[in-house]
Amino acid sequence: MSSDGKPMQQTLQERMEQIQKGGALKYHQKNQERGKLFVRDRLKLLFDQGLEVEDALFANCLAKDLPADGVVTAMGKINGQIVCVMANDSTIKAGSWGARTVEKMIRIQETAEKLNVPLVYLVDSAGARITDQVEMFPGRRGAGRIFYNQVKLSGKIPQICILFGPSAAGGAYIPAFCDIVIMVDGNASMYLGSPRMAEMVIGEKVTLEEMGGARMHCSVSGCGDVLAKTEEEAIAMARDYLSYFPANFSEKPPVQEALAPKHFEKTLEELIPSNQNTPFNMYDLINGVIDEGSFFEIKKLFASELITGLARMDGKPVGIIANQPRVKGGVLFHDTADKAAKFITLCDAFHIPLLFLVDVPGFMIGTKVERAGIIRHGAKMISAMSEATVPKISVIVRKAYGAGLYAMCGPAFEPDCCLALPTAQIAVMGPEAAVNAVYANKIAELPENERTSFIEQKREEYKQDIDIYRLASEMVIDGVVPANSLREELVTRFEAYSSKYVIFSERKHPVYPV
Repeated sequence: MSSDGKPMQQTLQERMEQIQKGGALKYHQKNQERGKLFVRDRLKLLFDQGLEVEDALFANCLAKDLPADGVVTAMGKINGQIVCVMANDSTIKAGSWGARTVEKMIRIQETAEKLNVPLVYLVDSAGARITDQVEMFPGRRGAGRIFYNQVKLSGKIPQICILFGPSAAGGAYIPAFCDIVIMVDGNASMYLGSPRMAEMVIGEKVTLEEMGGARMHCSVSGCGDVLAKTEEEAIAMARDYLSYFPANFSEKPPVQEALAPKHFEKTLEELIPSNQNTPFNMYDLINGVIDEGSFFEIKKLFASELITGLARMDGKPVGIIANQPRVKGGVLFHDTADKAAKFITLCDAFHIPLLFLVDVPGFMIGTKVERAGIIRHGAKMISAMSEATVPKISVIVRKAYGAGLYAMCGPAFEPDCCLALPTAQIAVMGPEAAVNAVYANKIAELPENERTSFIEQKREEYKQDIDIYRLASEMVIDGVVPANSLREELVTRFEAYSSKYVIFSERKHPVYPV
């Protein structure tokens, strides 16, 4: 019998049930009003068959108002794969961190590292409890250890963040160190200082959405990767995302049943304009070469002149980096480069081959981008692309001008092959710009009635100089492929390159251009 006179088993069961209820009813009701699920209901949706193993359920159980100390740390299966999870309970002191909270989070990270399995962070926290700061903030196993562990685990196991509510102050670095951040529109936010603090300290009046809302971070700052309409959609997205990844860096990505690509009324050759300046939708080409319905786009709302996402070809995962001519002409900006660099390193870390679909006029120019550090950011993209040792295929769809060719894995950057469509052009710059640059003085000297014919003649000469078959003859590219045959060519080549093993360089690490 226990001290309350009940059988021990009954007392244990009652205590467990009470803890699993979370915080007070009023906090559950408040969450429901905002369309937020209880943390344990989130886990039911996340795992194949619900939570299977939970650690430290009784953490801080002597404090009656802190069940599980406001965080659930557990294991379960997603797509049949064991996964570790850290999930804040916002019904308990707004999901804030106490000393036991931090210890639980550190321990689940250590478990994920020992088991070599993915780690999912379900974040919904107001930050640290000031009352616990001595115990949870400064020490060797204080909150800083969480971020240290995240850096240590990066590239070793997949780390996914689903952001359901706030991730405030130092806690904002949990999503920042994850491979992907899925944010729920309307509820998710992350910021180092709240709007109230900003007004008090620097006199800035700003709303929560403006400061650190989900839509802002997914479209402006780039801290968010995917914007979900609901919590259910966010959880489904996380499950889908994990289906492309192995459990850890030492394994290969999982293979699924192969599917045919999406059917279009027009052929790919008809969809791609031969005129370099006519916009076309790069999504059409992507959907024409990948398994239907397999595209998982990352950072869709951020730097959308470049498309990055996971897909499958013949059932096998592949990472796609594609210029989007419909947005800003596909020109590369500093944000574009950051977006590409992060995605390339993600795929390379977990053995996901890379496909570059190139239609790029180059990097943006002007004082605004120079002051924003476009050279430094561009170097970051080129570094990431150069270092990637997974199979890499570059396809020149139309134009590949200037340093844009380099950034998109041009021939000098060791792609396993560089293919071109018949519509392709590779040059330092386009014919119009080149003729104006070379013959500006000559054109100015010509009589008005002779200028047009002279310019047209020089443009035609320039086009012949950069003719794709001439470049194929010089072995600049490895082949010219009809657009309608591109998928078959890519599937065959990726299969042939699957045994590739390369060590890029013997060193401790590069000096990153950041």
